[in-house]
Amino acid sequence: MASAALLLFGAFGLLTAIGVPIAFAIGAAAAITFLLFMDFNQSVFIVAQQMASGLDSFTLLAIPFFILAGNIMNRGGIAMRLIAFAKVLGGRLPGALAHCNVLANMMFGSISGSAVAAAAAVGGVMSPLQKKEGYDPAYSAAVNIASCPTGLLIPPSATLIVYSLITGGTSIAALFVAGYLPGILMGLSLMIVAGIIAKKRGYPLAPRSTWQEVFRATADAILPLGLIIIVMGGIISGAFTATEASAIAVVYTLLLALVWYREIGVKDLPSIITESAVTTSIVLLMIGASIAMSRAMAFGDIPFALSDALLSISENPIVILLAINIALLIVGTFMDMTPALLIFTPIFMPVVRDLGMDPVHFGIVMTFNLCIGICTPPVGSALFVGCSVGGTSISAVIRPLLPFYAVLFALLLLVTYVPAISLTLPRLLLGY
Repeated sequence: MASAALLLFGAFGLLTAIGVPIAFAIGAAAAITFLLFMDFNQSVFIVAQQMASGLDSFTLLAIPFFILAGNIMNRGGIAMRLIAFAKVLGGRLPGALAHCNVLANMMFGSISGSAVAAAAAVGGVMSPLQKKEGYDPAYSAAVNIASCPTGLLIPPSATLIVYSLITGGTSIAALFVAGYLPGILMGLSLMIVAGIIAKKRGYPLAPRSTWQEVFRATADAILPLGLIIIVMGGIISGAFTATEASAIAVVYTLLLALVWYREIGVKDLPSIITESAVTTSIVLLMIGASIAMSRAMAFGDIPFALSDALLSISENPIVILLAINIALLIVGTFMDMTPALLIFTPIFMPVVRDLGMDPVHFGIVMTFNLCIGICTPPVGSALFVGCSVGGTSISAVIRPLLPFYAVLFALLLLVTYVPAISLTLPRLLLGY
């Protein structure tokens, strides 16, 4: 076991350090580890077999469909309509445009299922408006960066679909419903911090909206927000599965952008589909490689050995869960969300099972934890995109991000140690 663990993580660390793309580093590390148990030809064969069989899943079809739906919405004018609606909701609060940014990220991120897309679409619109009103660009970028991952918790979420696959069939419906309260709490907590800072700095309130503006913004947002009702209503009622819901989402967003809003034309579809195919291929390659790595870990009994090691530290669940959270926070600083989820879920799952922790609850804790990681240096994807669209540097935005990090860490501990935050809605709505 020690040799397998050292070889697996050593090879992975070395390959990523020299710049090998992470999906190839994962697959190569798995193949190298299998050499402890079999010859070279068998090692390469079993990695390829595991990648192919791991991707042969009906559930995984939801990922390309949700990615396509998100790209259609991103190009179809839906972000602007959600931002207008968010301005109506948060307009009379201190630092109104900052609150608008958070609310827009919560809505657009949940519909698109992508933190990076939310940071780019919402931040690209909000940053010039905030600069015009005298907001510090670093503060504006910090608000956008910290709030864009809220959509990864508020369903539909491709991240939770991946977690369901890794854990062997944890209910996607339960995971989706469980994400609502933590995701909303994340957004509201960030709004409180943004409001306190804005009040201290004297940032202006937005002009009071007229009833005509309120009506127009609400009417424009009803159809995009209706997608959440259709998708989640169908999943909760059992009318269709998450995979079928993703296909419905594509049809709905296509009709919305192509026929109703007419923000895109048929000529735009090839580029949207191509962009979605490229993104999907990256995600699925990482999933396939990570499934091979999980198989290599199982060959070497690595998850169970690490589980025993963690449980030997303390018998107190509070201490063990704190150790897991600290480990994931460290991992999140240098590894993107999907590979981190794919690699470390099989490692920590035996531990939390021994603690009696519900897999749905743990899925929300892992997702929440890794959401923080994409906002932190050195490799946080949301951090880079947020700084780019905000016209500021990473060094300038770190200090304004610190109070947001603090409230996210505190909320992570609350979600970890209070299971009811994640499990109340699945029990009420699904009888989970």
